[in-house]
Amino acid sequence: MPVTNKIPLFPLGVVLLPEVLLPLHIFEERYKRMIRECLDRDQEFGIVYYNGTEMEPRGCTARVVRVIKQYPDGRMDILTKGERRFSIEDLHQEKPYLEGSVGFFDDVEEIPTQDTEALAREGLELMMQIEGIDGKQFTIEYGESMSLKEASYLIASSEGFTPEEKQEFLDMTCTRDRLEKGVRSLRKILERSRLTGEIKKIVGGNGDAHKLAKQLK
Repeated sequence: MPVTNKIPLFPLGVVLLPEVLLPLHIFEERYKRMIRECLDRDQEFGIVYYNGTEMEPRGCTARVVRVIKQYPDGRMDILTKGERRFSIEDLHQEKPYLEGSVGFFDDVEEIPTQDTEALAREGLELMMQIEGIDGKQFTIEYGESMSLKEASYLIASSEGFTPEEKQEFLDMTCTRDRLEKGVRSLRKILERSRLTGEIKKIVGGNGDAHKLAKQLK
């Protein structure tokens, strides 16, 4: 049976995935206390997606890898990194911040294949192209140091996905399925971005955007 652990919980409007970096600005008193305690104990805390109405039952632990800035009033700018995925089994409200009894889960073991390696490379290349279209900088080099599972998490963290889509990736326990879904979705995002750019160029001139507009539907 999986071991149940009690960890601090931080409901946020974002989805964190393992191996992915997430900067946070800590300003609420309860979370300033939580982060201070985590730093003192070198302890991870759980980030769970909260959409303003409901909190997801699964999340990912985060560990503070760097305190970027500390303010006189106790506020902090920190850099965290996703570590382990978990399912919430019970909630505790004894402290100012929420805690949860959680069980950890991971992907099933899979043997890497040429197909999955090709998917990972394509997904990372698509991410770089999409970030370029959005005018953002994204640099990643896929090599032996990055596992297929890590690549699938990185692809799933693309800003092209909504929090709900990222939550679906987080819930998945098959690396290949995550890669296939991520790459398939990124292809569509890239195509829509390119078509949108073409339409803008045509609208700015004298061309006919009607045909291209249909392709976006």
